[in-house]
Amino acid sequence: MHQIIYALVEAESEDEALEEATVTFDRLVGAKLDERPVFDYHVTFDEEDAAVAGKARWGDRPVAVPVDSHEGARLLKRGWDATVSEFERNLEKVDEALEELTVEELMHDKALVRHACNNIGSFRGHSLFLYDSHANGIRNRSHLDRVLDSSESLWIVPADVHY
Repeated sequence: MHQIIYALVEAESEDEALEEATVTFDRLVGAKLDERPVFDYHVTFDEEDAAVAGKARWGDRPVAVPVDSHEGARLLKRGWDATVSEFERNLEKVDEALEELTVEELMHDKALVRHACNNIGSFRGHSLFLYDSHANGIRNRSHLDRVLDSSESLWIVPADVHY
């Protein structure tokens, strides 16, 4: 499966933002031996030669933009809305399962409720769409606000990831 995620990084230019975000995305795919991968690979939107990812899958997207720009605010909203929506979807699945299933059925994961619980508790992975520069998933509004308040030159960088 493919999805677009976003890294929020401090930078002075588009090139620097892309460089910083690439470090974040590399951590998410386990490019370093001490990192546990949560995605198989990433493709940023400056890459022209990817056949099934990035621009080839999603069309033209910005490579990196300041968060305080119109386009940056739009990307930030898209990432945050997707995170909230995915959280609510998983929470609804868990809530319904708790109402309808027996303990035995829950233990056997008849409705993939354990998977939904795992997604609710995830710190990284496909249920999160925004990441700080340390490759930590932004899971709540206070974390997002701390990241947004941490720098006056914050950029948002999208990437297509596969999991």
